[in-house]
Amino acid sequence: MESNNISHGEGFILDAGPFYHGTKADLQIGDLLTAGHRSNYRPEIVMNHIYFTALVNGAGLAAALAAGEGRERVYLVEPTGSFENDPNVTDKKFPGNPTRSYRSQAPVKIVGEVTDWVRLTPEELKMWRERLARISADSGAQIIN
Repeated sequence: MESNNISHGEGFILDAGPFYHGTKADLQIGDLLTAGHRSNYRPEIVMNHIYFTALVNGAGLAAALAAGEGRERVYLVEPTGSFENDPNVTDKKFPGNPTRSYRSQAPVKIVGEVTDWVRLTPEELKMWRERLARISADSGAQIIN
């Protein structure tokens, strides 16, 4: 299997993408997504990073679980600065980065919208919401911000 990781002059690029961000917000090409918004999973927490993934279905899951009443949307995004593995789903909790999930303190720019991803069934969405509610109720569960 070919790796999507590439090296680049001064350092190492984690993943060459493409990258996706899932939300219910109605956004436009050229808009910048920035840190400083409330977490979809723990609304009492204001996030220090913007999160994205190289897996379109992962972004679709995030869109399904996102706060708000809008329709689920998956945007094709480009990081505008450096980014790192998302510690909420990588080495701190799972070995490596199987979800190809990342975060950045720099904005990500919307460059397109994707309409073709695997959507959750109502039963799957209910299961995910119940799972997140259990995690949120666990006082030991923390978002690494």
